Amino acid sequence: MAMRKYWTTIVFLFALFLTGCLQNLALDAKVSRMTKEELKPLLGNPDVIVLDVRLAGEWKRDALKIQGAVREDPEKDYKIWASKYPKDKTLIFYCS
Repeated sequence: MAMRKYWTTIVFLFALFLTGCLQNLALDAKVSRMTKEELKPLLGNPDVIVLDVRLAGEWKRDALKIQGAVREDPEKDYKIWASKYPKDKTLIFYCS
């Protein structure tokens, strides 16, 4: 189950990178989506890692950021930074 979650995360990240964060792709790829209300109770949970994968310019311009989120550059090879995260954690990616 953990391996499946890992690969699902990698597939989602790759799709996110290729599409520039188009909302329709997330629906087409059958990736789970959540609202900010669903995310709020998960913040601070040690088993959840929130990753901000906005492009650098977009991230710098926006003053609003999720507290505790880790920024990862979607333009870099995901294999370099994806391996930093334990496979038994839930990774939540956001881009807007």
